[in-house]
Amino acid sequence: MSKISIIIPTINEANNLPLLLSDLLTIHKEGEIIIVDCGSQDKTIDIANIFGAKVCISTERNRGLQLDMGARNSKGDWLIFLHADTRLTHDWFRKTNKLLKANKDNIFYFKFKIDHKKIIYRVLEILVNFRSKYFKQPYGDQGLIIHRTTYFKNNGFRNIPLMEDVDFLKRLNNKKDLKQLNSPIFISSRKWERTNIFLQAIKNWNFRRRWLKGESLQSIYSDYYKK
Repeated sequence: MSKISIIIPTINEANNLPLLLSDLLTIHKEGEIIIVDCGSQDKTIDIANIFGAKVCISTERNRGLQLDMGARNSKGDWLIFLHADTRLTHDWFRKTNKLLKANKDNIFYFKFKIDHKKIIYRVLEILVNFRSKYFKQPYGDQGLIIHRTTYFKNNGFRNIPLMEDVDFLKRLNNKKDLKQLNSPIFISSRKWERTNIFLQAIKNWNFRRRWLKGESLQSIYSDYYKK
């Protein structure tokens, strides 16, 4: 297949990054892994170096900037954007490899799963996967696999500290090209463990609503990180 570039933004992800990088060892010589770090104080960069990843340094804590920096420093025909606290199945690469040999206009994302056994998370998975598949609204933690031509034609991720995934997908010329993979991506439950998941979902929906109505990202960012 064409060379792929896996782009992972990080900030103090030493506990999670080794697990994801272990999952990515299956790509062997088929691609590159790019870590874009924005000032980690732990062993994140050391771990990236041990696994042979390329490391880029962002001077800002800004995920949109980090993702775009990774894309602009990549060499792959296909770009795969992942969050550092996610996990993949052992056969994800074999399954994905077949699809990337087909239509380069397609944009793929993984099926949403949470790495916790609580029944309530199964409900959240159903709701998120339904929204993603039928309303064409996957979010960044589900991963995004996109051909570099399509990425740059749509002007990539903007230099914004949050909502970068919503913003990018909103600007896509053709959302019919968004395809859900059969393979799951396992999302860390850490951001839901601190609060009621439905309350958190309502908060997130409200943040997106405020942004879509034109409220400044600085204001939303301040409220978001009060959580």
